[in-house]
Amino acid sequence: MIKLGIFSCFIFSYLGWTAFYFQDQDEALKASIKRGQEVYQDYCISCHLANGEGVDGTFPPLAKSDFLLKKREESIRAVKYGMNGEIIVNKKTYNSTMTNLGLYDDEVADIMNYILNSWGNKSKKMVTEEEVKAVSKEEEKSS
Repeated sequence: MIKLGIFSCFIFSYLGWTAFYFQDQDEALKASIKRGQEVYQDYCISCHLANGEGVDGTFPPLAKSDFLLKKREESIRAVKYGMNGEIIVNKKTYNSTMTNLGLYDDEVADIMNYILNSWGNKSKKMVTEEEVKAVSKEEEKSS
């Protein structure tokens, strides 16, 4: 009986902790998305538009974007440093330039969380400032 009580106490403590942890993460993600929307409106909306659909043939869509969801690190790199050259988004080729916007790592994380959770995109994993800091300008090539 004592073992059952100890086991139950352990289980309820664990469940309580995970509920608290995930609630904190959800609140942090919501706050990041809100900040990201504000930064998006300042820097990204002119090319990718308010609905995230981009401009066909010129600026790739962020809405329902397979690139964002499948190539997380490349997406972070593009927002952090800009990008130049050919990419394929939703089976369509785009070849243009995205300038370096000079954003801070926390702003990059917030924009990523906003676009990864808007316009039909859904990412359960929050982009953090630490994750953005770890992304280098050049993709590391394995030899």
